Amino acid sequence: MDNHTAEQDSPQRRKERKEKREEEGLYGLLAEFEDGDTLLTATQETVNRGYARIEAYTPYPVHGLARVLGVRNRRLPLIVLGGGIVGGLGALLMQWYSATIHYPLNVGGRPLASWPSFIPVTFEVIILVAGITAVLGMFALNGLPQPYHPIFNVVEFAAASRDRFYLCIEAEDERFDRVETHHFLDAVGAVRVFEVEM
Repeated sequence: MDNHTAEQDSPQRRKERKEKREEEGLYGLLAEFEDGDTLLTATQETVNRGYARIEAYTPYPVHGLARVLGVRNRRLPLIVLGGGIVGGLGALLMQWYSATIHYPLNVGGRPLASWPSFIPVTFEVIILVAGITAVLGMFALNGLPQPYHPIFNVVEFAAASRDRFYLCIEAEDERFDRVETHHFLDAVGAVRVFEVEM
């Protein structure tokens, strides 16, 4: 999510922050919360404070968290629609080619390209290709598989898949300051705050 204008977050400033982050060896600060409501409130306060490079990790979906984080990804439905259209057109073309050119059969005097008989196969191929496209598109858009991420360096992060809620503010964020951000996360209700090494 990016709350800053282009002038505030120029490529030069991003490069400088990235170099500083790599020099310090710090990916960011990770705050642990006991429940989803506290995390949601802390995330809202973090966004209001002007932090933009933030990510939340939860064991189950927290209602309203995606909206607060600014996640508005509408690309996957378009990718699935494209896959379905390609699958449908491919199925129709395959059946038309096989029925009229490759192996034409005159059955009961019907036309060779009898489109009503093509509908069941076309429907099934649309569903198949759209489903496969949805899975592959989801993996691609989520950057998966991702065997390594700096956040995995925090041992306690394993609880994110069971019963803990985490909010990470990346060191690359324009407002990030190691001490000030740590105090801010303590103030918004974090149980513990961890430094995430690169």
